[in-house]
Parts: sequence; C-alpha cells; structure tokens
Amino acid sequence: MPKAKSGRVKLEKFVLPKFRRTPNYKEVEGIAEKLLEYLNKPKVFKQIDNANQPRNSSSKVQDVFIKKAQELGFESEKKGLFSDLKSGLRPDYFMRIGKTGILVEVERGKTTTNNMDLLDFWKCHLCKDASHLFLLVPIELRHNNTDPPKKAFDYVKNRLKKFFDPENKTNVRSLFLFGY
Repeated sequence: MPKAKSGRVKLEKFVLPKFRRTPNYKEVEGIAEKLLEYLNKPKVFKQIDNANQPRNSSSKVQDVFIKKAQELGFESEKKGLFSDLKSGLRPDYFMRIGKTGILVEVERGKTTTNNMDLLDFWKCHLCKDASHLFLLVPIELRHNNTDPPKKAFDYVKNRLKKFFDPENKTNVRSLFLFGY
C-alpha cells in the first residue's frame, strides 16, 4: 500500500487582510494549531495515513479525529446552518466562535475529481453562521494502487488561494487548508 511521503500534516493559512489581526481570527488560528498538533502526533498521523488509501472514503479520515474535534468544541454534521437556503447542505463539523463560526470539511476521493473543495468553500461563503473554513485534503490522492498519485493538496491550495487575492470578493474570512 502506498503511504504519504511527508510524514506530517501540512497547514496553509489564507486570511483576508482586514481580519488578520482581529481577536476572532486569532482564536480560530489557535484552534487550527491545536488540531494540527493533534493530527501530527505520530500515532494519529499513522491512522490518517492508513485511512487515506484507495477506495476509502473521507469518513475513515474523519473517524481518526472526531473525538478531538468534539473535545475542541465542534459539533458533527450540524443541521440547520443552511435552512434558509432549503438546500440540504450541511458541514462535516461546525463550531460557533463569537458571532460567527468555523466549518470543517474533510475530503478524500472526490476532492478535485468532483470539485468538492470548491463546494466546501462555497458552503462557507453561503453560511450566515460561519466565516472560517478548515478544509482537510490528501497531500497525495490515489484512486487505485496502480495510478500515479494526484497532488491534491497543491492543486486545492493553488486554486483556493485566488479567493484571497485583493481583486476577488468572498465573505470567507479565512481558510485553513490541512494536507494529510
């Protein structure tokens, strides 16, 4: 079975400049750092790496850190966040932070093939209760054992960072992109 080469979960941060120094952003950043520290514990990283195998779903990755996410204050599949849209959308996890919140989305097989990274960003953009997105994607993605790996993390990073360019507009204040 192919394994990730990095041995660590990566984190890339994107934030709209006017929110970079706010207490709200600093709190969200602190939560992201706590999650990253947990994900990079050798035993946890090994479990994530084992979950990131061909034909596994993102739920296998979620199962590795669900207890830690709940310990940090996240609620699993929070319902009602998108009720005004009548869309059936819901996040993998949600946490209220002051007057806003954090959505957590975990992707694996459909990260770029089905543009799930863009759907996750769009969900955060539409959600009146969340302004921050934690998105977890594979560093390398394999759909089967014979295909060469796709560089999913780099691909997602390069396209989502464009939303934080000054000429573009989004109400997502920050994106914390975790690569596992």
